[in-house]
Amino acid sequence: MPTSPFTSPFASPFASTPEQDELRRTVRTFMAQKSPEAEVRRLMATTMGYDPATWASLGHDLGLVGILVPPELGGAGATFVELSIVLEEMGRRLFCGPYLSTAVLAVTTLLESGDETAQRRWLPGIATGDTVATLALTEDDGRWDEGGITVTATPDGTGWALSGAKQYVLDGHTADLVLTAARTTRGVSLFAVPGDAPGMSRTPMTTLDQTRKQARIELNDAPATLIGADGHGWPVLERVLDAAAVALAAEQAGGARFALDMTVQYAKDRIQFGRPIGSFQAIKHSCADTMLEVESATSAARYAAWCAATHDDLLAEVSAIAGTYCSDAYLHAASACIQIHGGMGFTWEHPAHLYYRRAASSRLLFGAPDHWRSLLADRIGS
Repeated sequence: MPTSPFTSPFASPFASTPEQDELRRTVRTFMAQKSPEAEVRRLMATTMGYDPATWASLGHDLGLVGILVPPELGGAGATFVELSIVLEEMGRRLFCGPYLSTAVLAVTTLLESGDETAQRRWLPGIATGDTVATLALTEDDGRWDEGGITVTATPDGTGWALSGAKQYVLDGHTADLVLTAARTTRGVSLFAVPGDAPGMSRTPMTTLDQTRKQARIELNDAPATLIGADGHGWPVLERVLDAAAVALAAEQAGGARFALDMTVQYAKDRIQFGRPIGSFQAIKHSCADTMLEVESATSAARYAAWCAATHDDLLAEVSAIAGTYCSDAYLHAASACIQIHGGMGFTWEHPAHLYYRRAASSRLLFGAPDHWRSLLADRIGS
Protein backbone atom coordinates (compact mmCIF):
# COMPACT_ATOMS: atom_id res chain seq x y z
CA MET A 1 0.00 0.00 0.00
CA PRO A 2 1.36 3.50 -0.83
CA THR A 3 2.66 5.49 2.10
CA SER A 4 3.14 9.17 2.71
CA PRO A 5 6.62 10.78 2.67
CA PHE A 6 5.47 13.13 5.42
CA THR A 7 6.10 11.59 8.81
CA SER A 8 6.18 14.59 11.09
CA PRO A 9 5.97 13.63 14.78
CA PHE A 10 4.18 16.97 15.41
CA ALA A 11 6.46 17.71 18.32
CA SER A 12 5.92 21.43 17.84
CA PRO A 13 3.64 23.61 15.71
CA PHE A 14 6.62 25.78 14.74
CA ALA A 15 9.41 23.25 14.09
CA SER A 16 9.50 21.88 10.54
CA THR A 17 10.96 18.59 9.35
CA PRO A 18 13.47 18.29 6.48
CA GLU A 19 10.67 16.95 4.28
CA GLN A 20 8.54 20.00 5.03
CA ASP A 21 11.45 22.35 4.34
CA GLU A 22 11.98 20.68 0.98
CA LEU A 23 8.28 20.94 0.24
CA ARG A 24 8.41 24.69 0.85
CA ARG A 25 11.46 25.11 -1.40
CA THR A 26 9.81 23.10 -4.15
CA VAL A 27 6.53 24.98 -4.04
CA ARG A 28 8.25 28.37 -3.82
CA THR A 29 10.33 27.60 -6.90
CA PHE A 30 7.29 26.31 -8.77
CA MET A 31 5.24 29.39 -7.89
CA ALA A 32 8.04 31.74 -8.93
CA GLN A 33 8.17 30.01 -12.31
CA LYS A 34 4.47 29.47 -12.93
CA SER A 35 2.83 32.39 -11.13
CA PRO A 36 4.86 35.55 -11.77
CA GLU A 37 2.99 38.84 -11.87
CA ALA A 38 2.63 38.80 -15.67
CA GLU A 39 1.01 35.36 -15.60
CA VAL A 40 -1.32 36.38 -12.76
CA ARG A 41 -2.48 39.38 -14.78
CA ARG A 42 -3.00 37.23 -17.88
CA LEU A 43 -5.04 34.60 -16.07
CA MET A 44 -7.18 37.01 -14.07
CA ALA A 45 -8.39 38.46 -17.38
CA THR A 46 -9.64 35.08 -18.61
CA THR A 47 -12.99 33.47 -17.87
CA MET A 48 -11.47 30.17 -16.77
CA GLY A 49 -9.02 31.90 -14.44
CA TYR A 50 -6.24 29.32 -14.46
CA ASP A 51 -3.80 27.53 -16.75
CA PRO A 52 -4.72 23.85 -17.34
CA ALA A 53 -1.09 22.86 -17.91
CA THR A 54 0.02 24.37 -14.60
CA TRP A 55 -2.91 22.73 -12.85
CA ALA A 56 -1.98 19.37 -14.37
CA SER A 57 1.58 19.78 -13.08
CA LEU A 58 0.27 20.49 -9.58
CA GLY A 59 -1.77 17.31 -9.63
CA HIS A 60 0.15 14.78 -11.70
CA ASP A 61 3.75 15.91 -11.27
CA LEU A 62 3.88 17.41 -7.77
CA GLY A 63 0.94 15.62 -6.17
CA LEU A 64 -0.16 18.79 -4.40
CA VAL A 65 -3.85 18.72 -5.34
CA GLY A 66 -4.27 15.46 -3.45
CA ILE A 67 -2.03 16.44 -0.56
CA LEU A 68 -4.76 15.60 1.99
CA VAL A 69 -6.10 12.57 0.13
CA PRO A 70 -5.15 9.21 1.68
CA PRO A 71 -2.46 7.24 -0.22
CA GLU A 72 -4.84 4.36 -0.89
CA LEU A 73 -7.01 6.79 -2.87
CA GLY A 74 -4.12 8.21 -4.87
CA GLY A 75 -3.12 11.12 -2.66
CA ALA A 76 -0.05 12.15 -0.68
CA GLY A 77 -1.56 11.33 2.70
CA ALA A 78 -0.15 14.50 4.22
CA THR A 79 -1.71 16.78 6.81
CA PHE A 80 -2.81 20.36 7.26
CA VAL A 81 0.74 21.27 8.25
CA GLU A 82 1.97 20.43 4.76
CA LEU A 83 -1.16 21.94 3.20
CA SER A 84 -0.50 25.21 5.01
CA ILE A 85 3.03 25.32 3.59
CA VAL A 86 1.64 25.00 0.07
CA LEU A 87 -0.98 27.68 0.69
CA GLU A 88 1.52 30.11 2.22
CA GLU A 89 3.61 29.88 -0.92
CA MET A 90 0.56 30.19 -3.18
CA GLY A 91 -0.56 33.23 -1.21
CA ARG A 92 2.80 34.88 -1.76
CA ARG A 93 2.33 34.68 -5.52
CA LEU A 94 -1.45 35.21 -5.80
CA PHE A 95 -1.70 31.83 -7.47
CA CYS A 96 -4.60 31.64 -9.92
CA GLY A 97 -6.12 28.18 -9.79
CA PRO A 98 -8.92 26.13 -8.21
CA TYR A 99 -6.72 24.93 -5.37
CA LEU A 100 -8.67 26.25 -2.40
CA SER A 101 -11.94 25.00 -3.87
CA THR A 102 -10.66 21.57 -4.90
CA ALA A 103 -7.80 20.55 -2.60
CA VAL A 104 -9.33 22.10 0.51
CA LEU A 105 -13.11 22.53 0.33
CA ALA A 106 -14.03 19.54 -1.79
CA VAL A 107 -11.48 17.12 -0.36
CA THR A 108 -12.24 18.06 3.24
CA THR A 109 -15.99 17.75 2.65
CA LEU A 110 -15.63 14.26 1.22
CA LEU A 111 -13.26 13.14 3.97
CA GLU A 112 -15.38 14.59 6.77
CA SER A 113 -18.58 13.10 5.34
CA GLY A 114 -17.42 9.59 6.17
CA ASP A 115 -19.02 8.36 2.94
CA GLU A 116 -16.51 5.79 1.71
CA THR A 117 -18.39 5.18 -1.52
CA ALA A 118 -18.24 8.86 -2.41
CA GLN A 119 -14.57 9.03 -1.41
CA ARG A 120 -13.65 6.09 -3.66
CA ARG A 121 -15.67 7.56 -6.50
CA TRP A 122 -14.29 11.10 -6.55
CA LEU A 123 -11.10 11.48 -4.51
CA PRO A 124 -8.74 9.64 -6.93
CA GLY A 125 -9.69 11.99 -9.78
CA ILE A 126 -9.40 15.02 -7.53
CA ALA A 127 -5.97 13.90 -6.31
CA THR A 128 -4.54 13.86 -9.82
CA GLY A 129 -6.12 17.18 -10.73
CA ASP A 130 -8.28 15.56 -13.41
CA THR A 131 -11.42 16.50 -11.47
CA VAL A 132 -11.88 20.12 -10.44
CA ALA A 133 -14.34 20.26 -7.56
CA THR A 134 -15.85 22.85 -5.27
CA LEU A 135 -18.33 23.37 -2.44
CA ALA A 136 -21.51 25.42 -2.96
CA LEU A 137 -22.72 26.66 0.41
CA THR A 138 -23.55 30.38 0.52
CA GLU A 139 -26.77 31.71 -0.97
CA ASP A 140 -28.14 35.13 -1.90
CA ASP A 141 -28.17 36.41 1.69
CA GLY A 142 -24.43 35.72 2.05
CA ARG A 143 -24.83 33.82 5.32
CA TRP A 144 -22.36 31.18 6.44
CA ASP A 145 -24.59 29.49 9.02
CA GLU A 146 -27.07 26.64 8.91
CA GLY A 147 -30.07 28.95 8.69
CA GLY A 148 -28.80 30.42 5.44
CA ILE A 149 -29.27 27.17 3.50
CA THR A 150 -32.60 27.21 1.64
CA VAL A 151 -31.82 25.19 -1.52
CA THR A 152 -34.25 22.27 -1.42
CA ALA A 153 -33.58 18.61 -2.13
CA THR A 154 -36.43 16.23 -2.94
CA PRO A 155 -36.35 12.51 -3.77
CA ASP A 156 -37.10 11.86 -7.45
CA GLY A 157 -37.27 8.09 -7.49
CA THR A 158 -33.74 7.30 -8.60
CA GLY A 159 -31.91 9.95 -6.58
CA TRP A 160 -32.44 13.54 -5.59
CA ALA A 161 -33.36 16.78 -7.34
CA LEU A 162 -32.05 20.16 -6.14
CA SER A 163 -33.71 23.54 -6.65
CA GLY A 164 -32.53 26.99 -5.61
CA ALA A 165 -29.45 29.17 -6.05
CA LYS A 166 -25.93 29.44 -4.65
CA GLN A 167 -23.69 32.50 -4.65
CA TYR A 168 -19.94 33.13 -4.33
CA VAL A 169 -19.07 29.55 -5.31
CA LEU A 170 -15.31 29.31 -5.77
CA ASP A 171 -14.54 28.14 -9.32
CA GLY A 172 -18.18 27.15 -9.63
CA HIS A 173 -18.32 27.90 -13.35
CA THR A 174 -15.48 25.50 -14.24
CA ALA A 175 -15.84 22.74 -11.62
CA ASP A 176 -16.43 19.19 -12.82
CA LEU A 177 -18.04 18.36 -9.48
CA VAL A 178 -20.11 20.68 -7.29
CA LEU A 179 -20.67 19.50 -3.72
CA THR A 180 -23.83 21.29 -2.62
CA ALA A 181 -25.50 21.93 0.71
CA ALA A 182 -29.28 21.60 0.50
CA ARG A 183 -32.19 21.12 2.83
CA THR A 184 -34.34 17.98 2.95
CA THR A 185 -37.24 17.16 5.28
CA ARG A 186 -34.64 15.85 7.73
CA GLY A 187 -32.41 18.92 7.65
CA VAL A 188 -29.27 20.11 5.90
CA SER A 189 -27.63 17.44 3.77
CA LEU A 190 -24.75 17.19 1.30
CA PHE A 191 -25.10 16.32 -2.38
CA ALA A 192 -22.83 15.84 -5.37
CA VAL A 193 -23.89 17.49 -8.63
CA PRO A 194 -21.93 16.90 -11.87
CA GLY A 195 -20.71 20.08 -13.50
CA ASP A 196 -22.69 19.31 -16.65
CA ALA A 197 -25.88 18.27 -14.87
CA PRO A 198 -29.14 19.24 -16.59
CA GLY A 199 -31.06 21.88 -14.68
CA MET A 200 -27.89 23.60 -13.40
CA SER A 201 -26.76 26.93 -14.84
CA ARG A 202 -23.48 28.60 -13.84
CA THR A 203 -22.62 32.25 -14.28
CA PRO A 204 -19.19 33.79 -13.52
CA MET A 205 -19.41 36.71 -11.09
CA THR A 206 -17.64 40.06 -11.28
CA THR A 207 -15.72 40.37 -8.01
CA LEU A 208 -13.17 42.68 -6.41
CA ASP A 209 -10.44 40.03 -6.57
CA GLN A 210 -10.16 38.89 -10.17
CA THR A 211 -7.42 36.41 -9.29
CA ARG A 212 -9.95 34.16 -7.54
CA LYS A 213 -12.95 33.23 -9.67
CA GLN A 214 -16.43 32.90 -8.19
CA ALA A 215 -19.77 31.97 -9.72
CA ARG A 216 -23.50 31.99 -9.16
CA ILE A 217 -25.17 28.62 -9.57
CA GLU A 218 -28.88 28.15 -10.22
CA LEU A 219 -30.48 24.75 -9.76
CA ASN A 220 -33.79 23.71 -11.30
CA ASP A 221 -34.49 20.10 -10.37
CA ALA A 222 -30.83 19.29 -10.99
CA PRO A 223 -30.06 15.59 -10.40
CA ALA A 224 -27.82 14.94 -7.40
CA THR A 225 -26.31 12.14 -5.34
CA LEU A 226 -26.59 12.15 -1.55
CA ILE A 227 -23.27 12.21 0.31
CA GLY A 228 -23.28 10.89 3.84
CA ALA A 229 -26.45 10.59 5.87
CA ASP A 230 -29.62 12.53 5.08
CA GLY A 231 -30.04 15.40 7.53
CA HIS A 232 -26.50 15.15 8.94
CA GLY A 233 -24.78 17.63 6.66
CA TRP A 234 -24.37 20.63 8.91
CA PRO A 235 -21.97 19.06 11.48
CA VAL A 236 -19.79 18.08 8.50
CA LEU A 237 -19.97 21.59 7.07
CA GLU A 238 -19.03 23.14 10.42
CA ARG A 239 -15.81 21.11 10.43
CA VAL A 240 -15.19 21.96 6.78
CA LEU A 241 -15.57 25.69 7.46
CA ASP A 242 -13.13 25.46 10.38
CA ALA A 243 -10.66 23.71 8.07
CA ALA A 244 -11.28 26.30 5.35
CA ALA A 245 -10.56 29.12 7.79
CA VAL A 246 -7.25 27.47 8.71
CA ALA A 247 -6.31 27.00 5.06
CA LEU A 248 -7.23 30.57 4.15
CA ALA A 249 -5.27 31.89 7.14
CA ALA A 250 -2.13 30.22 5.77
CA GLU A 251 -2.68 31.79 2.36
CA GLN A 252 -3.31 35.19 3.97
CA ALA A 253 -0.14 34.92 6.04
CA GLY A 254 1.87 34.20 2.90
CA GLY A 255 0.33 37.13 1.03
CA ALA A 256 0.86 39.48 3.96
CA ARG A 257 4.53 38.56 4.17
CA PHE A 258 5.06 39.16 0.46
CA ALA A 259 3.34 42.55 0.73
CA LEU A 260 5.63 43.40 3.65
CA ASP A 261 8.70 42.32 1.66
CA MET A 262 7.67 44.58 -1.21
CA THR A 263 7.16 47.47 1.20
CA VAL A 264 10.52 47.07 2.92
CA GLN A 265 12.40 46.74 -0.35
CA TYR A 266 10.80 49.89 -1.71
CA ALA A 267 11.58 51.76 1.52
CA LYS A 268 15.24 50.80 1.02
CA ASP A 269 15.37 51.73 -2.65
CA ARG A 270 13.30 54.94 -2.77
CA ILE A 271 15.49 58.00 -2.25
CA GLN A 272 13.94 61.25 -1.10
CA PHE A 273 15.76 64.33 0.20
CA GLY A 274 19.00 62.48 -0.38
CA ARG A 275 18.24 59.45 1.80
CA PRO A 276 16.16 56.23 1.65
CA ILE A 277 12.60 56.82 2.83
CA GLY A 278 13.04 53.80 5.09
CA SER A 279 15.21 56.00 7.31
CA PHE A 280 12.26 58.29 8.07
CA GLN A 281 10.67 57.66 11.45
CA ALA A 282 7.10 57.38 10.18
CA ILE A 283 8.10 54.76 7.59
CA LYS A 284 10.13 52.85 10.16
CA HIS A 285 7.18 52.71 12.56
CA SER A 286 4.77 51.60 9.83
CA CYS A 287 7.09 48.80 8.69
CA ALA A 288 7.74 47.70 12.27
CA ASP A 289 4.03 47.58 13.10
CA THR A 290 3.33 45.63 9.93
CA MET A 291 6.14 43.18 10.63
CA LEU A 292 4.71 42.51 14.09
CA GLU A 293 1.30 41.77 12.61
CA VAL A 294 2.71 39.56 9.87
CA GLU A 295 4.81 37.52 12.30
CA SER A 296 1.79 37.10 14.59
CA ALA A 297 -0.40 36.09 11.65
CA THR A 298 2.17 33.50 10.57
CA SER A 299 2.29 32.06 14.08
CA ALA A 300 -1.51 31.96 14.33
CA ALA A 301 -1.86 30.28 10.93
CA ARG A 302 0.82 27.67 11.61
CA TYR A 303 -0.53 26.86 15.07
CA ALA A 304 -4.03 26.46 13.61
CA ALA A 305 -2.65 24.12 10.92
CA TRP A 306 -0.88 22.09 13.61
CA CYS A 307 -4.16 21.80 15.56
CA ALA A 308 -5.95 20.66 12.40
CA ALA A 309 -3.23 18.10 11.65
CA THR A 310 -3.31 16.63 15.15
CA HIS A 311 -7.09 16.85 15.55
CA ASP A 312 -6.51 19.01 18.58
CA ASP A 313 -9.59 19.76 20.70
CA LEU A 314 -8.77 23.46 20.46
CA LEU A 315 -9.25 23.58 16.67
CA ALA A 316 -12.73 25.11 16.85
CA GLU A 317 -11.42 28.05 18.88
CA VAL A 318 -8.05 28.34 17.13
CA SER A 319 -9.57 28.34 13.64
CA ALA A 320 -11.77 31.29 14.61
CA ILE A 321 -8.77 33.17 16.03
CA ALA A 322 -6.63 32.50 12.96
CA GLY A 323 -9.44 33.37 10.59
CA THR A 324 -10.01 36.70 12.31
CA TYR A 325 -6.43 37.78 12.95
CA CYS A 326 -4.95 36.75 9.61
CA SER A 327 -7.74 38.50 7.72
CA ASP A 328 -7.05 41.78 9.48
CA ALA A 329 -3.28 41.42 9.31
CA TYR A 330 -3.30 40.79 5.55
CA LEU A 331 -5.52 43.80 4.89
CA HIS A 332 -3.31 46.03 7.06
CA ALA A 333 -0.13 44.79 5.36
CA ALA A 334 -1.60 45.34 1.90
CA SER A 335 -2.84 48.81 2.90
CA ALA A 336 0.59 49.77 4.25
CA CYS A 337 2.17 48.52 1.04
CA ILE A 338 0.04 50.88 -1.02
CA GLN A 339 0.52 53.82 1.33
CA ILE A 340 4.30 53.58 1.46
CA HIS A 341 4.52 53.17 -2.30
CA GLY A 342 2.56 56.41 -2.56
CA GLY A 343 0.71 57.30 -5.76
CA MET A 344 2.44 54.48 -7.64
CA GLY A 345 0.85 51.90 -5.37
CA PHE A 346 -2.63 52.91 -6.53
CA THR A 347 -1.90 52.42 -10.22
CA TRP A 348 -3.02 49.44 -12.25
CA GLU A 349 0.56 48.76 -13.28
CA HIS A 350 1.81 48.11 -9.74
CA PRO A 351 1.08 44.77 -8.01
CA ALA A 352 0.33 46.35 -4.62
CA HIS A 353 -3.34 46.81 -5.47
CA LEU A 354 -3.63 43.15 -6.49
CA TYR A 355 -2.62 42.10 -2.98
CA TYR A 356 -5.02 44.63 -1.50
CA ARG A 357 -7.88 43.22 -3.58
CA ARG A 358 -7.01 39.66 -2.57
CA ALA A 359 -6.79 40.71 1.09
CA ALA A 360 -10.09 42.60 1.06
CA SER A 361 -11.93 39.81 -0.75
CA SER A 362 -10.44 36.98 1.33
CA ARG A 363 -11.48 38.78 4.49
CA LEU A 364 -15.11 37.98 3.62
CA LEU A 365 -14.61 34.63 1.93
CA PHE A 366 -15.83 32.29 4.69
CA GLY A 367 -17.46 34.94 6.83
CA ALA A 368 -16.32 38.37 7.95
CA PRO A 369 -14.08 38.69 11.04
CA ASP A 370 -17.11 39.74 13.11
CA HIS A 371 -18.75 36.42 12.21
CA TRP A 372 -15.71 34.50 13.43
CA ARG A 373 -15.45 36.61 16.58
CA SER A 374 -19.07 35.77 17.37
CA LEU A 375 -18.35 32.08 16.79
CA LEU A 376 -15.30 32.29 19.04
CA ALA A 377 -17.34 33.86 21.83
CA ASP A 378 -19.91 31.09 21.54
CA ARG A 379 -17.28 28.37 21.47
CA ILE A 380 -15.44 29.53 24.55
CA GLY A 381 -18.71 30.11 26.39
CA SER A 382 -18.57 33.89 26.70
